[in-house]
Amino acid sequence: MQALGGAPKLDSIPKETKRPRVHFMLNRRTFTAAATLGAASIATPLVRAQAKLEKSKISIAVGGKAAFYYLPLTISEQLGYFKAEGLDVEISDFAGGARALQAVVGGSADVCSGAYEHTINLQAKNQFFQSFVLQGRAPQIAIGVSTKNMANYMTIADLKGKKIGVSAPGSSTNMVANLVLSRGGLKASDVSFIGVGVAAGALTALRSGQIDAISNTDPVMTMLEQKGDVKIISDTRTLKGTQEVFGGPMPAGCLYAPTEFIQKHPNTCQALANAIVHGLKWLQTAGPGDIIKTVPETYLLGDRALYLASFDKVREAIAIDGLIPAEGPKTALGAIASFDPTVKADKIDLAKTYTNDFARRAKDRFKA
Repeated sequence: MQALGGAPKLDSIPKETKRPRVHFMLNRRTFTAAATLGAASIATPLVRAQAKLEKSKISIAVGGKAAFYYLPLTISEQLGYFKAEGLDVEISDFAGGARALQAVVGGSADVCSGAYEHTINLQAKNQFFQSFVLQGRAPQIAIGVSTKNMANYMTIADLKGKKIGVSAPGSSTNMVANLVLSRGGLKASDVSFIGVGVAAGALTALRSGQIDAISNTDPVMTMLEQKGDVKIISDTRTLKGTQEVFGGPMPAGCLYAPTEFIQKHPNTCQALANAIVHGLKWLQTAGPGDIIKTVPETYLLGDRALYLASFDKVREAIAIDGLIPAEGPKTALGAIASFDPTVKADKIDLAKTYTNDFARRAKDRFKA
């Protein structure tokens, strides 16, 4: 007999439908344990497995870190993105990209933060280096003539016999100057190149009359331009200007290293690429105030307003996702081969000068 609203007595259930009580209890315990485990897995977020770094202490050489050309490197450093990837990064600053490159070639630095085209120049000398994450999608270099020393400037031919300031001889600023000179009918030997750096020293050299013209990056060029110290004659600080000068997309600042280093330290290079792409993602939405709060005070060169004006001018030249555009290497090779007889275009294997594998994974991770 079953009580109203109650459970049936075990003895009243037909024999063929009875189940051993012990089985019921085991099944209930199993269900409870499974439910508990499932709840725990929902409550605990999935942790991204990070591959073990082959080398956690890394030295990076850079040529003129205060320039906007290297802003992604500075942002990633200042915001702790390298540390977040398990890296202990030491950044050594040199007067120009060529000297930073020498540090890597000489073995005193592991990685160079510099111009992509150096990988092409190195391969021409049978030295194999690869870019593995892009920082700039335009060179951000402008050439200006002194309004004091060359007030009557008319054409490129007027630069013959003049002194041109570059960040350092052999650097990207020198390369762009060589390209512009060649298109104006002059050879590099027709002028004198003088290393002036990319900061206060460059401003002083131009304003004091030590040089007649200058090929340099921002914020230096915008500061000279807005004060009326120079007349701009070539400009790659924008994508449009870069297209006009180079005839196509021109990859610029990047992290590159000896190919052998990249092959031996793939997880370390992935961590470096992650940090840079993380910085690029931050820069996409950063406002002027964010930049001012993040970069060291000395980078402002004593003029906050002009520094921010410079940032606005070069912002579109900063890479978005760390990937080198497909046509970029070809553009760079064509530009270099047009004025440097030691670089034979048909002897260069562009596929060996860069890889997008690391940047692509970083892009997917940070949705850059």
